[in-house]
Amino acid sequence: MKLLYKLNERPPYGITFFLALQHMLASIGGIVTVPLIVGGSIGLPPNEIVILISASLLVSGLVTMAQCFGIGPVGIRLPVVMGASFAFLGTLIGIGKTEGMAGIMGAAFVGSFVVIIASFYMDYVKKLFPSVVSGVVVTLIGLTILPVAMSWIGDAPAGDPSFASLPKVFLAFFSLAVVIFVSVRCKGAIAASSIVIGLAAGYLMALALGMVDLQPLSDTHWVALPEPFKYGMTFSIPAIITMSLVYVVVVAEATGDFMALGSNCHTEVTGKDLKRGLLGDGLGSTFASLMTAMPVASFSQNVGIVGISGVASRFVVGISGVLLILAGLFPKFAALAVTVPKPVLGGVGFVMFGMIAYAGIRMLVQATDSRRNALVVCVGLASGMAVTLEPNLLQHFPEDLKMLFHSGITTGTISAVILNLILPSSKSEEADEVKEQPEVTAKSSLLPNRGRK
Repeated sequence: MKLLYKLNERPPYGITFFLALQHMLASIGGIVTVPLIVGGSIGLPPNEIVILISASLLVSGLVTMAQCFGIGPVGIRLPVVMGASFAFLGTLIGIGKTEGMAGIMGAAFVGSFVVIIASFYMDYVKKLFPSVVSGVVVTLIGLTILPVAMSWIGDAPAGDPSFASLPKVFLAFFSLAVVIFVSVRCKGAIAASSIVIGLAAGYLMALALGMVDLQPLSDTHWVALPEPFKYGMTFSIPAIITMSLVYVVVVAEATGDFMALGSNCHTEVTGKDLKRGLLGDGLGSTFASLMTAMPVASFSQNVGIVGISGVASRFVVGISGVLLILAGLFPKFAALAVTVPKPVLGGVGFVMFGMIAYAGIRMLVQATDSRRNALVVCVGLASGMAVTLEPNLLQHFPEDLKMLFHSGITTGTISAVILNLILPSSKSEEADEVKEQPEVTAKSSLLPNRGRK
């Protein structure tokens, strides 16, 4: 993939801001949604939910900057956006209903050390993820997150008559069409900004159709500051165990995200890099619990933006962190982004999440073509998609195992890693990877027959 801006390049200030804005807009919905749903589910009053959202935005921005720029041994120095992960959602609600916010913060604090400890063994973890395994993980990240985009397009509970109504589907299709058109027909910074242009075009269309709810703007305060230790911490052993299992999932997802980013940025991700990234991930969640915010993880959708835009500059995403901090301090700014209708996000999400799967497929193409590797790929992908498409397969499992395997990413990763370790390989299958593929530009990734040498 030919890059418009490489990892350590700094685009002009105006372009940097515009490119950073699309990363912020792509992530802010997810960052806001997790504390919004958790707070509402456990009965927090609206003013406390606002504080929870603001704290999550502020922490996400700070940890994003730490990952992009690095602080000593912390931070992977790749363009990674950190935010409140949907992987934690069900667990946070369950703990909150029984233990309250103090239980959530205590379990998140202790559980974060699972990621910190895992970071010190990343040289070994890296060996578990050759191209054939990492390709499975990254592909599953893209495929399993697609239902999020579909739920955004539906914008209603499943089975509701208004789910995926024709205006919503039209809005999603229009936003997607704008992204594809700009990516293919435009050049340079304009093509790289296709996501934010698609979001803006979709937003304007939604305004014209009367599908934008501006109420959050009037209901939000101008300034909000985080309140550290607002609820204190309590330490429930069952809550800590459950949260720790989710952090295991986060380690697998983060490893896949970091490797996908490395592939998109034309940068080899070493065990040392993974260690710094996971250490930033774990310490970020530790810091979040102290600041009364949701635990953080890498955002897969922003990996897709790097892939489709060809902008690998970590300085661009670092500025996204600055914008997230401002959004946390000035909620009116964040509220404007939150008013973007979900069908618009769903339309551009198809491209973002699809690009993640594309990065995984590209990794699989680099792996040796053999029957052994085919089994690793087929079983890994199939097992991951099985629990994603039919969660009831796990209904008779013990609760702890159900919590672990409910994630298709985790199930597929475990399957691929185990098969890669136990299946014998011949000398010919251990040969160098297949020949380098023809160069593909960010623009031509949407049109396979164009832009090839």
